[in-house]
Amino acid sequence: MSGKEPHGERVKPEGKPLNPGDEAAPGTPGTGEDICRTCKGTGRLDGAQCPDCAGSGIVIEGIGGA
Repeated sequence: MSGKEPHGERVKPEGKPLNPGDEAAPGTPGTGEDICRTCKGTGRLDGAQCPDCAGSGIVIEGIGGA
């Protein structure tokens, strides 16, 4: 799977869209969970769900220069 839907939407392996703050799908080699920098891990921003982590407080990022 290329990680993209026909209209350019990034998706997780199970077919769900990635959060805007995710660099890759969960489980991708060379990546790991990190605290969302936008909401600082709270999942909330200005009283609403954080747009980068979709309210989870966690994003998937490359590690070790990946």
